[in-house]
Amino acid sequence: MSALIEFRQVCKFYHMGDSVVRAADHISMQIQRGEFVAIVGQSGSGKSTCMNIIGCLDVPTEGTYLLDGRDVGQMSRNELAEIRNELLGFIFQQYNLLPKLNLLENVELPLMYAGVGRAERRERARRALERVGLGDKLQNRPNELSGGQQQRVSIARALVGRPAVILADEPTGALDSRTSREVLALLQELHRQGNTIVLITHDNSIAQQAQRIIRLEDGCVVYDGDARAPEAMVQSGTMGRGGAI
Repeated sequence: MSALIEFRQVCKFYHMGDSVVRAADHISMQIQRGEFVAIVGQSGSGKSTCMNIIGCLDVPTEGTYLLDGRDVGQMSRNELAEIRNELLGFIFQQYNLLPKLNLLENVELPLMYAGVGRAERRERARRALERVGLGDKLQNRPNELSGGQQQRVSIARALVGRPAVILADEPTGALDSRTSREVLALLQELHRQGNTIVLITHDNSIAQQAQRIIRLEDGCVVYDGDARAPEAMVQSGTMGRGGAI
């Protein structure tokens, strides 16, 4: 069976004046259906570049990215939008909820763009909110919720389209430590239910909540393996706390 996500010598280069920045430098990796993988690295490591390519928000300069066997680099802008809607569910650090809509309406949005009928999308949105423990707050607006509850809404929105991949970009970055643990526990539960999750983070302790870690430095993979293995640990002082490129 082919990998759900596959990078074959993927490069992403940016020209900065007379110099070239190698944001991704011949990265090869595979993520199988049903895995929970963390891509981790400090600011400038290339993890956000990889996230943008995985999420079909950008394409490689060189090399090949296959998503469910399809070559993303050969797609038009419209085809990229279609595959995002079809196969990917996004969870963002800042939630990206619309304040004038209630929770049900926020979670329905991806289905509306996908052309799903009103009755079906409302029922699927309700079930998704129930899965994340917010079935009693369907008519609430985002500003009536805590940060952790808002992130649960964004997880429900990612789930509602039944995506092949849930792509979580620093999903606990705006949360306190207790609420972060709750959100990570929810992601782990979704993984146990069979969902494929790719977590992007700069924080090694967050990354170790996944099954597998892919660590990047200077646009290259420096570790790819079991998140519990001793070599998965980062030596003190080698990983920063800043944002990503």
